[in-house]
Amino acid sequence: GWAYSSDGVYFAVVHDESPRITIYKQSDNVLTKLSNPAILPTGNANGCAFSSDGIYLAVVHDTTPFLTIYKRSEDTFTKLTDPAILPTADAIGCAFSQDGTYLAVVHETSPYVTIYKRSGDTFTKLSNPTTLPTGVARGCAFSPDGTYLVVAHSTSPYVTIYKRSGDTFTKLSDPSTLPAGAAWDCSFSSDGTYL
Repeated sequence: GWAYSSDGVYFAVVHDESPRITIYKQSDNVLTKLSNPAILPTGNANGCAFSSDGIYLAVVHDTTPFLTIYKRSEDTFTKLTDPAILPTADAIGCAFSQDGTYLAVVHETSPYVTIYKRSGDTFTKLSNPTTLPTGVARGCAFSPDGTYLVVAHSTSPYVTIYKRSGDTFTKLSDPSTLPAGAAWDCSFSSDGTYL
């Protein structure tokens, strides 16, 4: 997996071997590797996401704590304290809401999606949605306005769409036509009209 900061200055790549995260800074179309964070992800990294302001970088991986969150200051990425409640297993994907308030992490075991709310540098797990994805979740995306969260997963209906009201995520009715098989990832159009 990989992610660019929204300003295109920072580029992160996650991988299986140490250091498991490699971060580059782009200047004049040249990518220069930055120093590794002092504390690295504990296992093979599967995905990553920047907050839209480029300050926070979430990395999901296959070993506890399954989620490592960094805060950027200049060109230094410093690991934050782990959330009090962690994803339940191998985390596969993650996404920030556009305003950086919410972070969704998808993983291999129930509840398959863990949603955090950020306050300052603290990420607090929200209550699970009443209706959970039906199987291993592999990808997720927030709509640009942060109202909708979509989770792509391995079993029918293959996609679960939530609508956010405050800090509550409620499953919407399934689309009348579903994906034909296991879903691996998802994204919204920039205006949020298409998924």
